[in-house]
Amino acid sequence: MCTILIIEDNQRLASLLQTGIEEAGHHVLLAYDAEMALRLLKSENEQINLVISDIILPGMNGLELCKCIRTEQPQIPILMLTALGTTDNKLEGFYAGADDYMTKPFDFRELLARIGVLLRRSGPSPAIAIKEEVEYADLKLDLTKHECTRGDVPIHLTPKEFALLQYLMENAGKVVSRVDIQEKVWHTHFDTGTNFIDVYINYLRKKVDHDFSVKLIKTKPGIGFILTNE
Repeated sequence: MCTILIIEDNQRLASLLQTGIEEAGHHVLLAYDAEMALRLLKSENEQINLVISDIILPGMNGLELCKCIRTEQPQIPILMLTALGTTDNKLEGFYAGADDYMTKPFDFRELLARIGVLLRRSGPSPAIAIKEEVEYADLKLDLTKHECTRGDVPIHLTPKEFALLQYLMENAGKVVSRVDIQEKVWHTHFDTGTNFIDVYINYLRKKVDHDFSVKLIKTKPGIGFILTNE
C-alpha cells in the first residue's frame, strides 16, 4: 500500500479523488493548500510515495510548490492534475519538476493507470520494500497481484478487506485491537462512533472461514481479534 498526497483546494473533488484512489488500494492524505502539503511532506510520521497537485491553490501555487518539493525531496514523483490545459501550461508544469500532467475533466481509469506507472517508475526504496506474499496456514495473499487463496480456492476481496486481512496475517498469533486496526488499516486516529471494523471482520469471516472446517479469525471479547489456527 503506497501513500499518495493529494493537494486540491476544492474539498469535494479532493474527497472524490481520495475515495477512488483508496478503493484502488492506496492510502491517501489530503492537503487543501501548499502550506498544509509541505507540513505533511516534512512529517516524520508519513512516508509519501506520490504527490498529486492542482496548480491553482491559495497562497503558494502548485508550480512553486512543485519546485519546493523537487528541492527538498527530489525522489517523490509529482503528477499535476489541473484545469489549465494549454501546451504552455503543461510545459510550465514539466519545467517546475512535474513527472506527469493531466487536465480536468479526466477519466479516472487513466488517472489510476498513470499513478501506477509513476509508482512503478520510482519504485520502493529498500527501507520500505514490500513483500510479494504473505502466508499463514493454508491462507495466502499475493501482494503483487492482489489475490487471495485458501488452499486451492480463490477468494475475492475488496481493497479494504484485502488490507484488513493482510494486517491480521502479518500479526498472526497476536491479538490486535480495534484501535490498532483503525489506525493501521483505515488510518484514522479518532473514534468514528461506528462498528465498521466489526462489519468488515464479518465480511472476512464469510469469505475466509465460512466454507472451511478450520476457522482462522477469532474474537477476543473486550480486546480485539486474532488470526490463529489453534
